[in-house]
Amino acid sequence: MRSPETVLKLVGVCKTTKLLTQLRSLTIKIGLRYDTHLAAKLTKLYCELLPVQTARKLFDEIPQPNVYTCNRILQRLCGKKRYEEVLSLFSSMVSFEKPDHFTLLFALKACSALKQINFGKTIHGLGRKYGNIHSNMFLGSGLVEMYSKCGNVDDALRAFEEYSNPDIVLWTTLVTGYEKNFMPDEALEVFTRMVMACCVAPDPITLVTAVSACTQLMNLKAGKSVHAFVLRMCYESPLPLSNALLNLYAKTGFTFCAENLFRMMEEKDVISWSCMISCCAHNNAADRAISLFDEMIYKGVEPNSVSVISALQACEACCNLEKGRQIRELAFQKGLELDILVSTALIDMYMSCCSPHEAIMVFDRMPNKDLVSWFALLCGCVQNGLANKSMQIFCDMMANDIRPDATMMVKILGACSELGVLELTSCLHSYVIRGGFFSNSFVGASLIDCYAKCGSMEEAIKVFERLTEKDVVIWSSMFAGYGIHGQARESIKLFHRMVTHSTVYPNKVTFLSILAACSHAGFVEEGIEFFNIMLNKYQLMPESKHYAIIVDLLGRTGELDKAMSLINQMQSQVGAHVWGALLGACRIHQNAEIGDVAARNLLRLDPDNAGYYILLSNVYAVDGKWDDAAELRGSIKEKELKTITGQSVVL
Repeated sequence: MRSPETVLKLVGVCKTTKLLTQLRSLTIKIGLRYDTHLAAKLTKLYCELLPVQTARKLFDEIPQPNVYTCNRILQRLCGKKRYEEVLSLFSSMVSFEKPDHFTLLFALKACSALKQINFGKTIHGLGRKYGNIHSNMFLGSGLVEMYSKCGNVDDALRAFEEYSNPDIVLWTTLVTGYEKNFMPDEALEVFTRMVMACCVAPDPITLVTAVSACTQLMNLKAGKSVHAFVLRMCYESPLPLSNALLNLYAKTGFTFCAENLFRMMEEKDVISWSCMISCCAHNNAADRAISLFDEMIYKGVEPNSVSVISALQACEACCNLEKGRQIRELAFQKGLELDILVSTALIDMYMSCCSPHEAIMVFDRMPNKDLVSWFALLCGCVQNGLANKSMQIFCDMMANDIRPDATMMVKILGACSELGVLELTSCLHSYVIRGGFFSNSFVGASLIDCYAKCGSMEEAIKVFERLTEKDVVIWSSMFAGYGIHGQARESIKLFHRMVTHSTVYPNKVTFLSILAACSHAGFVEEGIEFFNIMLNKYQLMPESKHYAIIVDLLGRTGELDKAMSLINQMQSQVGAHVWGALLGACRIHQNAEIGDVAARNLLRLDPDNAGYYILLSNVYAVDGKWDDAAELRGSIKEKELKTITGQSVVL
């Protein structure tokens, strides 16, 4: 008969599951199965070498396990994220064994993961009852973390205040709790109190959280202060802290500081590269973003979904379709293409680069599709003029039980207006009402615009009058609708109704709609009067589109010198449509001199538009400058420019 002491010595040399199983059989055979001390040692080995369910089975056979044994099994269950079992075991354990602070910590971790705040409060009460709570900072951190993860930061603060002399771990847990609950102001306030009032030196984790709070607030000044504090205290900046600072500068658009920090970082991981690529992609440096992505791959850094998405967004920004295709191939090789966010970024990139068929291929390959991916496909088809395909996608969405939001309804109504099918607009109108979108001003404005473009001002007026709350978007869409139908008088009447019987203040879009209506109807004096009202009464600075309409109106009356003078007074950049309006007027009034000035500016702004060459050629021909006209026509052939043919739709 072997003694318990001999068996305990054997436990110390068990290093494999086979030996452990043999030892367990031996304890049963010699009658030591229920020896509490031996069972505790075996449970420890079971937790280390065998699956957790096997260790739990052994634990359940112990008649009265001690707190050490309980903690071992609780620790293993927490490690396997079997949090329900942790709380179940804890509940049964307190009936026969007094828990220590480790027991409470494991139970609090389970409460945090399961958001079981009431259970957590019970543990808090037990800690007070057994008197081991206020002397243990780790237990305090566990309580603050539990309350924070359950979204109750007030109780987290109260738990924190139970400690008269909190250490850095407890301070950091509270700061993190506020930051994770999207309360960055409070996080920075606690951080400042910790450093300034309580003279507690922050550790790298505290600093990372403080920088993240600054990023949430988009507060560059506060973030730079934290960075300066790090430099002043001569801290070695670990990689997570450098990445947090890099993310701050990237998100706030401070590219210069981001570049400097990135160059100074001795160690970089995929997060560092992703931050820098994203910073460039979103701050008008798309080519630099693509160059950084290529450099990252060359240096052997494994890309993740974030870096791939940022690189694709850079390709989208600079319309680099070829590079986008290369990145897609890389994503396919790395198994990232089927990530829903990567696939959606690919769809956006292909659509922006005018390759909708490739975007549709990506969408069809996606195993899972969410509202965002459907939205990207639908918007891309609208953007690329595929109105019929957009409507088909909308129907497929409905068939797959994907319900559109208000933004998507605006897009689908835009596609419908391009098709000009009145019956389809009526169907969408019904869906807008059933879906509860009618009160949304942008949906209402799109519906008015859709009816107007489908030829039914009567229905557009009905929609307008039924809307109880009319903001400036609704009014402006109605002005534009009247303009499309050449009903400038109605548009002007409606404007006076708006300014006299509502509190709506007109904006630049309002005046653009009114001026367009006057232009379509040939109301020269009224258009110029509204332009002056916009400038003098409402103090709104006209944009290039407003000037283009006024130039067109002045051109109709032959006042080309006035139109030229107006262009010269423009404070904003003169767009191609302004010079185009002037050139068109010069053709009508046979003014080759001003027409030549307009044409030269047009060809500088848009050198590949064949229509401008033809227009100037006609001006020269009317003026008898046949050689100049022939030279321009020759340029069209030489550059292989093509004119866009007109299309008509008969319903």
